[in-house]
Amino acid sequence: MVFSSVFFLFQYLPLALLCYYLAPLRWRNVVLLALNLVFYGWGEPVYILIMFASTAIDYTHGMLVDRCKRRDNDRGARLAVCSSVFFNLALLFFFKYWDFIAGSLASAGLHFMPKLGLSLPIGISFYTFQTMSYTIDVYRGDAKVQRSILNFGTFVTLFPQLIAGPIIKYKDLGDQIDHRDHTAQRFASGVQIFVVGLAKKVLLANNLGMLWDAYKAVPTGQLTTAGAWLGILAFSFQLYFDFSGYSDMAVGLGRMLGFEFGKNFDYPYISRSLTEFWRRWHISLGSWFREYLYIPLGGNRVGKARLLFNLMVVWAATGIWHGASWNFLLWGLYYGVLLVLEKFFLNRWMERWPGFLRHVYALFFIALGWALFAVEDFSHLGPYLSAMFGFAEGGFTNGAFFYYLRSYFPMLLIAALASTPLGKGLWNKLGEKPRMVLLPALLLAALLVCTSYLVDATYNPFLYFRF
Repeated sequence: MVFSSVFFLFQYLPLALLCYYLAPLRWRNVVLLALNLVFYGWGEPVYILIMFASTAIDYTHGMLVDRCKRRDNDRGARLAVCSSVFFNLALLFFFKYWDFIAGSLASAGLHFMPKLGLSLPIGISFYTFQTMSYTIDVYRGDAKVQRSILNFGTFVTLFPQLIAGPIIKYKDLGDQIDHRDHTAQRFASGVQIFVVGLAKKVLLANNLGMLWDAYKAVPTGQLTTAGAWLGILAFSFQLYFDFSGYSDMAVGLGRMLGFEFGKNFDYPYISRSLTEFWRRWHISLGSWFREYLYIPLGGNRVGKARLLFNLMVVWAATGIWHGASWNFLLWGLYYGVLLVLEKFFLNRWMERWPGFLRHVYALFFIALGWALFAVEDFSHLGPYLSAMFGFAEGGFTNGAFFYYLRSYFPMLLIAALASTPLGKGLWNKLGEKPRMVLLPALLLAALLVCTSYLVDATYNPFLYFRF
């Protein structure tokens, strides 16, 4: 079940909110847990068993860590944390990476690992990271142990961010699980954020995704340089509005239920360096790797050689987290190398560059990175990158490029403007009364237009579901 579907918008969500608010306060977590499980099990009911296992394992490990700490048994607490981490990583490895490794070994002539052909449980990359951080936070003293398995289950299965994040750490949500405020103002702001996210996804991401799909299907012999860049431009916008739109919808749904989630995107395409880009893109994932991998490895409080090792480990993990494919690992290492170069060399030079030049530099390397990310078939990746650098078999341009550019130019222009804080700045300059009058009308219009698109369209992918 996806948020950008007619069924979710007009059947599941209204019924879920009705059940939730009709329930007495002390029963709302129980009702919410049931709603979460229905939401997740709608598409994959068998994988609810994995969710139960993950919840039970991490709940009991959290209790064990707390018990050991109260008895000053640090070794036992550490063993419990290690056991929890091992279980979560083993679960992720089995479902997400087993077939990838088996296939890679088979291509090298090693056949001792059979391919299992299991489908990937939706959202496993997100909820395993969330539950894994729980026991670590309890051990560190950053979070109180959750003694109610129902409340802990509500955290693990929370449907607004269960499928594709943002990744919520228990220490940031634990108090809200036990007690949260429900106000009309928070609910209204949640509706506003949700509809904005829905518009990003349906009106921008879906339309530009069709342009990228058209160029992804072009045979390498017909691909042009201008077309390759236009395709990656479309993918860059599709991915951003697809994922940031989903994150906005998750934040909005959270507010409707009384929760406050952190921001996951902060206009990443206005960045003037790749370091800044990764402070603005998928903020919750970057925060998770920094707290639970980079800092435990020693962070930047080590020598240069160890710092280089730490950074490359983190970026290799970031890449492979996104998918079981060599291009994702290559994409992660690509950013690792570039960020190391910025940290040790480029930042000193770029400080003297004009802001416009720094922005062009960042966008150029971001676009190349998205080519590595988007084209999973290595037989197609090489020719695609060659085309972007002017070595296209189809020449520099052709009639198809101008056709697509004319057809999609208005949408590309809107997407470019929507990727900046310009619209938000203009909105804030309006007086309070004009905003109060315009806001309901704009939200209703956006909802109606999105609904009409969803009713008529068959193209409604969601990129991050597979991660």
